Amino acid sequence: MSDHIPPQDAPWPKSTIFTVGHSTLPIERFVELLKIYGIEQLIDIRTIPGSRHNPQFGSEALAGSLKAAHIEYAHMGTLGGLRRARKDSPNDGWRNKSFRGYADYMQTAEFSHAVETLVRMGRQKRTAIMCAEAVPWRCHRSLVADALDVRGVPVIEILSEASYRSHKLTSFAQVDGTSIIYPSEQLTLGWSEAKAK
Repeated sequence: MSDHIPPQDAPWPKSTIFTVGHSTLPIERFVELLKIYGIEQLIDIRTIPGSRHNPQFGSEALAGSLKAAHIEYAHMGTLGGLRRARKDSPNDGWRNKSFRGYADYMQTAEFSHAVETLVRMGRQKRTAIMCAEAVPWRCHRSLVADALDVRGVPVIEILSEASYRSHKLTSFAQVDGTSIIYPSEQLTLGWSEAKAK
């Protein structure tokens, strides 16, 4: 976490992608947060881009508020959560079923294509991906950040107006090129033995 360099002065590479959760923030404060980090386009990665409890974050209302602040909005449901885990999931390192399901989805061509699209968008304008959860490591956007990380894309997790941190690859992730799995320790040991033979 860092709060010694103000976000507007931090020397992030142009291709950096940011992550943010809207939580229950008033829309004015959320828009100001994006402006502090110089965000030019917000990619909504909620599967269902709405909120009964926080209607200011429904897709139409949010797009209107962002347009007034000269920030582009796009919904990318192909990066959305709510994925089901496979019975034979190689991602049983995740105890949370929704994270395991998302990690399984990360093995698909649809996910790879969506991430590559996001990378291209991030090269054109300063981009943030958004979901509802305030804490990045409790949200599937941390897995999207892992996918960006293994593609060489720097990721900054926005925590507040003055607080942010560089994303770190999930500690138990196993990477092969741009593919990631999150096996349990037992599965990892089995793979190590199989590779040694």
